[in-house]
Amino acid sequence: QVQLVESGGGLVQAGGSLRLSCAASGRTFNPWRMAWFRQAPGKEREFVARITWSGGSTAYAQFVQGRFTISRDSAQNTMYLEMDSLKPEDTAVYYCAATSTAGGSYQYWGQGTQVTVSS
Repeated sequence: QVQLVESGGGLVQAGGSLRLSCAASGRTFNPWRMAWFRQAPGKEREFVARITWSGGSTAYAQFVQGRFTISRDSAQNTMYLEMDSLKPEDTAVYYCAATSTAGGSYQYWGQGTQVTVSS
């Protein structure tokens, strides 16, 4: 069974930075791709960024391009999201997710970590 655990959320002022981590465990952990999603109160969950595990290619939602950076440490089975120039509208619960199949849906999800950006 694969488990994903997020950490690094918190309260930060607008313009500040946070670094989220997603630690994966499980003997069968061998993802093809991992991603970050977020869900703000009263809104649907939305895609933030993704990274392929082996090649490290990345993609971002337009609203975070130039501000957020996704990365991974394969040896540590950990994915990161560096968030800079944070805005109040970035306030949300951030979730990490993983899929083991190319083009497949994300089968594994973390419990989420709260990010709150004050104005």
